[in-house]
Amino acid sequence: MAVAQKIRYRWLDILRGAAVVNMVAFHFCYDWFEVFARQPGWYFLWPSRLWQQAICCTFILTAGFSAYLGRRALRHGLILNLCGLAVSAVTLLALPSEAVRFGILNLLGCAVLLVWLLRPALEKLPAAAGLCASLFLFALTRHLPEGYLGLLRLWRQELPAGLYRWNILAFLGLPGPTFTSSDYFPLAPWFFLFLAGWFFCRLARPRLDGFLPRLSCPPLEWVGRHSLGLYLIHQPVCMAVCLLLNI
Repeated sequence: MAVAQKIRYRWLDILRGAAVVNMVAFHFCYDWFEVFARQPGWYFLWPSRLWQQAICCTFILTAGFSAYLGRRALRHGLILNLCGLAVSAVTLLALPSEAVRFGILNLLGCAVLLVWLLRPALEKLPAAAGLCASLFLFALTRHLPEGYLGLLRLWRQELPAGLYRWNILAFLGLPGPTFTSSDYFPLAPWFFLFLAGWFFCRLARPRLDGFLPRLSCPPLEWVGRHSLGLYLIHQPVCMAVCLLLNI
């Protein structure tokens, strides 16, 4: 059973591994162009933003998918949150201008814990309805940290400025006026994308099992299996390479 399950879901490691490779490449470019000021403003170019959003959406969706399959959710969620807090502490001390506050590791850790707590209720919802509702809420709250709700370009509702007074609420998607973070993923909207991955697993896993087991790419599978460790070390490596190139 253990061997069969490992083979069956190795495609998930391939997808996660591809996202990690993309992430490392993106962060190297960010460090070189933005931190080392080789091309200030590179991050705000639309191709750069599209690349960044594709990477984080892949990570969060696959994390939600894996959360439905995984066990030891409490342990996993706590580990992710501790790693996220460690990243925040290190970046705050080493490079305050690029400090990470409530980054993607804290988002994923909190999302895993929330789904663990809510799982009995979530299991009662039809998978298709849950998937549609999650995607709708993600779209609705996509710009909540920017001060408004909206649905694509069809509707927009500005929110009261009073909701954005306190930095302590930044984790909910309500950052205060002085809040900054170089890697910011609040619960709204991103928890809803995580939930979409969770419901998608419930809905589509039987169909995916039919043809995805034959996919194989050992290097990406290895990267996908070690994604957390690689995430924790990749930025120091990228910064070191940039320092060497900048000499």
